Amino acid sequence: MVCILDYGSGNVGSVYNLVKYMNYNVVISNEDKLIKESTHIILPGVGSFGESMKKINNNLPMDLLHDQVVFRKKPFLGICVGMQVLANKGYEFGEHSGLGWINGNVVKLNSKDLPLPHIGWNDIQIKKETPILNNIDQIKDFYFVHSFCFEAENKENIIATTNYGSEFTSIIQKENIIGVQFHPEKSQKLGMLLIKNFIDKI
Repeated sequence: MVCILDYGSGNVGSVYNLVKYMNYNVVISNEDKLIKESTHIILPGVGSFGESMKKINNNLPMDLLHDQVVFRKKPFLGICVGMQVLANKGYEFGEHSGLGWINGNVVKLNSKDLPLPHIGWNDIQIKKETPILNNIDQIKDFYFVHSFCFEAENKENIIATTNYGSEFTSIIQKENIIGVQFHPEKSQKLGMLLIKNFIDKI
């Protein structure tokens, strides 16, 4: 069973619809029982880092999640801001503490002369092979909407990057914990394949 964490994020429903469409057993919940019973956990996210962390801390059982993900190694996928909050700190509208599950900071994307937010389709450049990228080799085009990016402390955690004015991390992974800067639920067949890989291979 896939548990999509219910903490007030705007795109929870669209992620649920995608996973349900793919015929997986999926729930939207913040209940201890369902989080414990799940095999995989997804944290979607839209909006700012600080506001998302406020909602996460107010609405989710963080001690239980830390136990399930960090200690029990349950597969976890953070999407967009759900990826960014994996960091130690975020610097969007001030300084905010993140989950600290993957060391690094979230800073404004250096887009140079390109407009922010970065909106639309863009390629990923694969840096390390991982099961979540199984069969994603020729077409690597995903849908992005963001102005900030994850600067990883350990480059070994960087699975893929994307270029928009400058290179930024688009997929990050530390053991069972994975984050994607793009939106799989808006990335059509390729997004479905990535979600399938997460559920079947991780």
